[in-house]
Amino acid sequence: MPKYKLIYFDLRGRAEPIRMLFALAGQEFEDVRIKQEQWPEMKPKMPHQQLPVLEIEGGVMLSQSFAIARYLANEFGLAGKTNLEKAQADMFCDALNDLTPKLTEMFLGNDEKKAEVRKELVEQLLPVTFTNMERLFSKNKDGTGCLVGDGLTWADVMFINFAEGMEKLDPSVLKNFPKLQGLEERVRNNPKIKEFIKNRPPSEM
Repeated sequence: MPKYKLIYFDLRGRAEPIRMLFALAGQEFEDVRIKQEQWPEMKPKMPHQQLPVLEIEGGVMLSQSFAIARYLANEFGLAGKTNLEKAQADMFCDALNDLTPKLTEMFLGNDEKKAEVRKELVEQLLPVTFTNMERLFSKNKDGTGCLVGDGLTWADVMFINFAEGMEKLDPSVLKNFPKLQGLEERVRNNPKIKEFIKNRPPSEM
């Protein structure tokens, strides 16, 4: 297995699901957390001038958080057991990623814009996304296991990180989705995930 270096800011953000995949796989990696003042000098050296970036032994650098997570999922056997399961895991992850522009709009906006986008997310966009996910999840063992197949995939990891962020906007955001609530609890109680969460640095983002 090659050596890995994950480069991101000293935040959870887009890197946290990637860190969690390493933990779930029991794979060591170098967790490089840079300061904001270091970024201007580093930025031109990054593949797409953004973070996170995964540096793989041999000098290969990958950017785009979903591309990194998908690559590691395939490396660690967490992508799905068949091509169909892999596509289903991708489907769930892409559905969550569809909301990224709105989340970016909220975090970068002024107070008035933040309140407006938060309201749209909590009252309109998240209920639609979670309704679709709950319906699809129910088709896999009646939503009593993992999102895809019979084992954890990167889709489960991406979901619990996304849900955690959304629960900061509104703690009751999953109240009407009992199967997704159960999924979040089960994944967070996976021994490796639980240990990772227990020991990770505190962060608001």
